[in-house]
Amino acid sequence: MLDCIAPASSLSLPVWCVTKDTFASAAVPETARRFAEAAGFGGEPGKLLLVPAAEGGLAGALFGVAAGARADAFAAGALPGLLPAGAWRLEGEVASPRLAALAFALGTYRFTRYKAAAGRDVRLVLPEGVDADALVRTVEAVTLTRDLVNTPANDLGPPELEDAARALAARHGAAFRSVTGERLLAENFPMIHAVGRAADRAPRLLEIRAGDPAHPKVTLVGKGVAFDTGGLDLKPSSAMLLMKKDMGGAANALGLAHLLLSRGAKVNLRVLIPAVENSVSASAFRPGDILKSRKGLSVEIGNTDAEGRLVLADALALADEEAPELVIDFATLTGAARVALGPQLPAAFTQDEDLAADLARHAMVEADPLWRLPLWAPYQGMLESKIADTNNVSSGGLAGAITAALFLEKFVGAARAWLHLDLFAWNPSSRPGRPEGGEAQTIRALDALLAERYG
Repeated sequence: MLDCIAPASSLSLPVWCVTKDTFASAAVPETARRFAEAAGFGGEPGKLLLVPAAEGGLAGALFGVAAGARADAFAAGALPGLLPAGAWRLEGEVASPRLAALAFALGTYRFTRYKAAAGRDVRLVLPEGVDADALVRTVEAVTLTRDLVNTPANDLGPPELEDAARALAARHGAAFRSVTGERLLAENFPMIHAVGRAADRAPRLLEIRAGDPAHPKVTLVGKGVAFDTGGLDLKPSSAMLLMKKDMGGAANALGLAHLLLSRGAKVNLRVLIPAVENSVSASAFRPGDILKSRKGLSVEIGNTDAEGRLVLADALALADEEAPELVIDFATLTGAARVALGPQLPAAFTQDEDLAADLARHAMVEADPLWRLPLWAPYQGMLESKIADTNNVSSGGLAGAITAALFLEKFVGAARAWLHLDLFAWNPSSRPGRPEGGEAQTIRALDALLAERYG
């Protein structure tokens, strides 16, 4: 069990969750209500008031939460940083005990690889009916994702990303394969090789396979750019500060893989991660180069800083060759998606209306948000090249997230359904249950969707 979860038999104190509107009528002891009124507490969202016991010590705590459309299912994620040490239990206005418990557990996350983080021994007794095993699986998956994204590129390059994928495969008894360096050319992954060849750590394609071949094939593809300088179209230094997170797509793919494998999902799972660094050296690919792709399409390089879609294209082409039931790719792909939707809302692209509707429903239920953007076919013309089958960037710089998705769509055709997720994988500032730093996005919603569809 997680350290932040207390046994049901523990002596615990209540956290009375109340709203501003219902505080006066909430099931809170009268002594606690009178103390709160004297202290000026009125159930304001995010506010905590410790309530003393008559004989000394604590009787419990009052915690303000929002109601209705403004309610935050993750509000309880603030409690580990507010409560004193001890075992606590949630009472009162808790819309989803399951999500509240998850938020509490995720709110205890600290990245401590390089610096110790002081913490208090704050534990939660799980609300009745909450599946402890499911909670542990989810926290493990999110922690794996966060740790990978938070690790700087000097300690997490393509080889270390391979180590993480290999360890995950070994944990679940899955098959693992890595195609590295010049073998990429021999096995026809020319764009993965081109993007990664300038780095001193060799590019590679990582593959995990697990599950019953008789089950529906679900393939996850994650952009694994361990660091992105922009290549010869060099980023300014300010734009490089967060580029350790450019492998956030790979981290989220591995996080979802852990969720599926640990619960024995009835899918034939394949995970593909093109792991590279986009570096600068004499062997770097150049603006104006024309690259051959695995699919056979020629790609003119309009900008070397649009490298993620190149490595994804080769991996997607490989995934598509098996005509899977569903292909999902994860990528920290475009600044345009962040301008449009901000850091909290990943952009989702698919032509499958049922998939889009089901995913939106689960995203709402799981408090794991995303927003669908259109694969607007008329914008294909922005990717035209006079000397190659396509350019890797659009002319004019408009609709950048959409044209990037349209570029990827060129490499998927046989799969029954394809979903592209353009995510940020990072919290710029802390929110309840979501500390500043690397973040898992969309994987809980996708796990719920796949459980509903396939079991």
